[in-house]
Amino acid sequence: MHERKIPLNLNCGLDLIGEVLYGKWKIRLLWFINEGHLRPSELQRKIPDASRRVLNIQLKELEEHELVSKKIYAQVPPKVEYFLTDFGKTLIPVISALGNWGDQNEERLRAVILGRMGKEN
Repeated sequence: MHERKIPLNLNCGLDLIGEVLYGKWKIRLLWFINEGHLRPSELQRKIPDASRRVLNIQLKELEEHELVSKKIYAQVPPKVEYFLTDFGKTLIPVISALGNWGDQNEERLRAVILGRMGKEN
């Protein structure tokens, strides 16, 4: 069994959110599932930079945190679809607000990110 190197810190809402949403692709997965991209292959096409393995791991974690549910259809070949739970749907306005903030500050954020990347090289 995996043992955590850093103990869980769940002392405030930000700690809890970080534990549930930590992962490069989780917010995008939630957003795209909300938009109707339900099948793993559709999600892979929407996030081509992510490997199938990483997407599957993060989808499983979102399922464990009760933000998404998975429906497996009894057919050949098997068909799987993901859906937001009612709990997961409560995150959509938050994700939307973060996206709007990013859009409103796009130029500044790009400059800061690209400037930092230039310093690292």
